[in-house]
Amino acid sequence: MLKRIPVQQLRLGMHVHEFCGSWMDHPFWRGAFLLDDPKDLQTILATGLKEVWIDTSKGLDVEGGKTKEAVAVEIDAALAQVHTPSKPTPYTNIAQEAARAVKICARSKQAVTSMFHEARMGKALNADDALPIVEEISTSVMRNPGALISLARLKNKDEYTYMHSVAVCALMVSLARTMGFNDEQTRHAGLAGLLHDVGKMMIPVEILDKPGKLTEAEFDTMKSHPVEGHRMLLEGSGIGEHALDVCLHHHEKVNGSGYPDGLAGGEISLYARMGAVCDVYDAITSNRPYKNGWEPAESIRKMAEWSKGHFDQRIFEAFVRSVGIYPVGSLVRLASGMLGVVIEQTEQSLLTPIIMVFFSIQSNARVQPELLDLSKPSCKDKIVSHEDPAKWDIKDTQALWSGMAVTPW
Repeated sequence: MLKRIPVQQLRLGMHVHEFCGSWMDHPFWRGAFLLDDPKDLQTILATGLKEVWIDTSKGLDVEGGKTKEAVAVEIDAALAQVHTPSKPTPYTNIAQEAARAVKICARSKQAVTSMFHEARMGKALNADDALPIVEEISTSVMRNPGALISLARLKNKDEYTYMHSVAVCALMVSLARTMGFNDEQTRHAGLAGLLHDVGKMMIPVEILDKPGKLTEAEFDTMKSHPVEGHRMLLEGSGIGEHALDVCLHHHEKVNGSGYPDGLAGGEISLYARMGAVCDVYDAITSNRPYKNGWEPAESIRKMAEWSKGHFDQRIFEAFVRSVGIYPVGSLVRLASGMLGVVIEQTEQSLLTPIIMVFFSIQSNARVQPELLDLSKPSCKDKIVSHEDPAKWDIKDTQALWSGMAVTPW
């Protein structure tokens, strides 16, 4: 049985199943292992992580703690209280915008790659070069946020740094709109998202693209990228205060355990707190050189577990409103015994998106794809859980929601 416990209750002989935090928050290459080394126990206690999942079927148990089922019920109940925003205007459907978003992602990736490579070579960044990219991404997000955000998540390991910048830009724009920002404020948020990781251009490639867990020394080098990026942006032209601040402080946490300055709570600016949420979401849903990404709905649930210490709660709730409890592309199980892929969010509730139903669990076979709007009063079906496509050997969720089998970048 899986059980979530405070790290203070960890004992030798327990089997660590998963840490309650981003994989960048702990120094272990393996996510699951038998805790049989006192040094490993001391390392965990020193990380600042508050909780950990243990597997009682593979190691010692402890009184108390919460089962995975109990935690899931708590998280779903909390997320269900988050109200969904109205759709932006003008609005286009997901298939129409996905076709445009593919081209925008491809162009944006080329532009960011060139811009960042020039920065690596010492050329000063100019906001005028970046703003057209922000405008293109913003326009797509305004028409339909799910399309570009979901496509940008589907990056491969080799292009992570560049497409991550595109994705965080889109997420920042969507979050800014959900929070009621005006056009100028939204543009500031998008630019900050696009440039937040430029400091990684100063990190040696062998560390940036290392396929295994970083050593402590390598991690210290990696943690220098906010300061390096801030220095690079200061040397540029037209880079506003918000982009500078998000670049420097997007790894700060509200409990003060982040870096580089260990800021806490209100010491972290609004834009940097927004950047922290958007950066983590795209990081954990993306394939990295050392780890495959989590599914979108699973990532939202995990972030909800960490949110009290890691993120500003109000901003995290706004982020959930912007992407959904079950983001576009999520595979879900319905009460009727069918599987479907989330196509779009609806205005009624974050729990009632539009689904493309395509698989019968009872028959263990595909059926003719059919759109199902869970928000309609006539619809009696509902989502009971999110699912891992690998469990069902489903490899075409992207084609089901976007109408395209591959992304050409």
